Amino acid sequence: MTESQEPTAPTTDPSAEASPLWLQGRTAVVDAARGEHWRGEAPNYHLTDEIVPRERTRHHAAGSLEQIVEDLVRVFEMEVSHKNDPTTWVSMVSEQFRTRVNGGAWASSQDLVDQGSYNVLIGESPYYSKDHSFESSHDTFHAALPGGFFWEVLEVFSGPPSISFSWRHWGKFTGAYHGVEPTGELVEMFGMSVARVSDDLKLLEVDHYYDSSQLLSPLAGGCPVTGVTSGH
Repeated sequence: MTESQEPTAPTTDPSAEASPLWLQGRTAVVDAARGEHWRGEAPNYHLTDEIVPRERTRHHAAGSLEQIVEDLVRVFEMEVSHKNDPTTWVSMVSEQFRTRVNGGAWASSQDLVDQGSYNVLIGESPYYSKDHSFESSHDTFHAALPGGFFWEVLEVFSGPPSISFSWRHWGKFTGAYHGVEPTGELVEMFGMSVARVSDDLKLLEVDHYYDSSQLLSPLAGGCPVTGVTSGH
């Protein structure tokens, strides 16, 4: 899942400048990217400082493994959502990377681009149809969660090269979802992931485990989604 342009606070780690770019936080990676790397304009992540500190449930020490994992995954989500060429993604070894959900089929970095990241990470569901383009799927969730869909690491259970961790996604349902009027309620989704990383902490493989209906059922009012079109 993605953070729907959930902004990133600058890292507070004083050693960040000596770290590889992909470990310096999302803002550094955005600033380092060239204009032609973006699907449109560079993403604007201006809400994190205001919202995430007061709504997150875990506060990780600077330089801790939890903070490093959280920053790396946020860079990955930003690149998948906003950079159109996997060869420019610094968070992973793009030619080797693969990911899957709940033991399903593996998807490569190029699959995330060609099929759409939401289509890969959610798949077909009573509450979501894969009859979406990359752009229309992102537009759908940005419309339903206009205040942002935020993400945090809850706990890290093992360190590299195989990092296992639990996480939380959250946002407020303040926009319509496929014609379902918003309730204003907080929607949350919890999951676990296992990420295999290279020696320099680039992503090689990520296994996700979660129930997407935790998010989708409240958005759809508990009713199946019908009549979805591909949009763009």
